[in-house]
Amino acid sequence: MLFNSQHLSRDLAGKSVRGGMTTMTAQAAQFVLQLAGTMVLARLLTPNDYGLIGMVMVVVHFAAMFKDAGLAMATVQKETISHEQISTLFWINALISVFLGLCVLAGSPLVASFYGKPELTPVTAALSLSLLISGLTIQHQALLRRHMRFGTLATIQIASYVANLFLTILLALAGWRYWALVGGTLTTALSSTVLTFLFCPWVPGRMKKGTGIRDMLRFGGHLTGFNFVNYFSRNADNLLIGKFLGADALGLYAKAYSLLMLPIAQINSPLAAVAVPALSRLQNDPERLRAYYRKGLTLASMLGMPVVVFSFVKADEIVRVVLGPRWADAAVIFRVLAVAAFVGTTNGAGSGWIFVALGNVRRQLLTSIPRVIFLVTAFVVGLRWGAVGVAAALSIYMLSVRIPTVLVCFYRTALRLPDFMAATWRPAVTSIAAGVCVYLIGPYVLPQINIVARLLLSGVEYLFFYLLFWLIVPGGRGVLIDVLNMRRLLRERKSARRTDGAHKPLVYMANS
Repeated sequence: MLFNSQHLSRDLAGKSVRGGMTTMTAQAAQFVLQLAGTMVLARLLTPNDYGLIGMVMVVVHFAAMFKDAGLAMATVQKETISHEQISTLFWINALISVFLGLCVLAGSPLVASFYGKPELTPVTAALSLSLLISGLTIQHQALLRRHMRFGTLATIQIASYVANLFLTILLALAGWRYWALVGGTLTTALSSTVLTFLFCPWVPGRMKKGTGIRDMLRFGGHLTGFNFVNYFSRNADNLLIGKFLGADALGLYAKAYSLLMLPIAQINSPLAAVAVPALSRLQNDPERLRAYYRKGLTLASMLGMPVVVFSFVKADEIVRVVLGPRWADAAVIFRVLAVAAFVGTTNGAGSGWIFVALGNVRRQLLTSIPRVIFLVTAFVVGLRWGAVGVAAALSIYMLSVRIPTVLVCFYRTALRLPDFMAATWRPAVTSIAAGVCVYLIGPYVLPQINIVARLLLSGVEYLFFYLLFWLIVPGGRGVLIDVLNMRRLLRERKSARRTDGAHKPLVYMANS
């Protein structure tokens, strides 16, 4: 059954809901762990420590983007696959990973020279190992995603992060400074690889010619091209800040960005993991695809938008509670970036899902080139006002390109702009309205109580107003009922979950 996914088209809604619930629950657990880890490490390490690692990670993450070569998503998206095809893709990914790891290792002195930081040479060399290790699991994890084994993937992710956090804290307490973050990164790569092989003990065969992977390579090439352009645009801010403003400014900017995106990632990542395989199965059924897309985008928006608006309103308190007093300067950056994050809650769901699921990655690549030129230009202009100016440039860019990107994505598909607007206007209105209410009553919320208690009380108030406005807006009550019905569907399908082997290792069957 490893290379046959036709059975996934049956009970697709049930599998999506179960997978989504499982992944969201796991992501919630990971969010708690990451938040706790951030609070501890922000008090053990300095902005300069995070800034130094941030400089190197721009290069390492850039190289990591190529080790996938878009072939993992090609495995997920393609309607039919074979053992020979995936074996060939495995060896391609492995060879690319080795090559990239050696390139980063050889280029470590250049990285240090570019930033003017000699200490980055051994750091870059050490982190190059993560590319060698993680490149071996690309196709194994793709197979798990293809078969919607989200519980297994979540287990791997959480266990790897726990190992990362444990070692990083120990090394930070021992005074290893930025090397603690290096050790944690390598621990994540190693533990994730071991666990992936444990849950998916598939052994690849030999690399062969004539296995029919040309279309998959073409798909992966276009997706890698887009990822290259997209990565450059998303990391040009870190590169420019690190080069021209220094490690402290980059540490503040990167930490504000990661803190803001921490809850958003816990929402978008599991939804994308569920939505892309499901939409790929529906690419020949326009009506079902349209209905599934609208529900998925609505869910992404109604979960992500309120988190961002609340973060915008309570930026000062959130930074003080989570990061501590030494990070106070990050609050302004955090608030400015929240505008970009609000629009970005629909970024993957609004267009990314459809580009990939329908195989339109070439169009995605071609349209991303002018956008990246616009964004990098905005970053260069924003540098004049420091890290805050760069954050403002990102927010202006996101506001400018959202609707044009959606229109390009929907061209010659069953989807239209009204589908996007219908799924997002209620979450946007209710989130902003609730934020205005919390902002207006903020000065009257028991200023004498502890800041943590005050922040929690504000969160409860925001949730109250958010749900209240959902009951007021036209059609809001029906949307909430649909969301609650997802839980009912999950209960109805429990017996199927017990029998579909969701918690068993994914084993290769010779006769599949």
